[in-house]
Amino acid sequence: MSTLVSQVPAADSASAVRHFAAAFGFETDCWDVHDALLAAPDFVLLDVRSPDDFARGHVPGAINLPHRKIIASRAAHYPASTLFVVYCAGPHCNGAHRGALRLAQLGRPVKLMIGGWTGWLDEGFEIAREPAAAISEGADA
Repeated sequence: MSTLVSQVPAADSASAVRHFAAAFGFETDCWDVHDALLAAPDFVLLDVRSPDDFARGHVPGAINLPHRKIIASRAAHYPASTLFVVYCAGPHCNGAHRGALRLAQLGRPVKLMIGGWTGWLDEGFEIAREPAAAISEGADA
């Protein structure tokens, strides 16, 4: 008798390698972001939650830019090759995916920080609480 886990067979190893290797091009995790922030980050960390949520607590060094406000004029503050890492509330929230999609549509390199804010808290990492330091408002905001 099979379970819901085994009812659909696992992918062959070659397919699994392609799938899981490709995931690293789309995602990073809280631990890797934390370590990079302690060194010399080579990315811009965007918290795509609301300014109120950001003010209540966020990853130190993050810039608040709600996903609905990711527009060309704001991205233009950075060289085209700038890697953006986005996060939202956590795995129960699709805001980071929305932000990542908007950045990708603007032709920008982007990764999602899996786990988001709740993942950061679960790891026990330091948090910051201050008003949002946002990318400056553009004329098309």
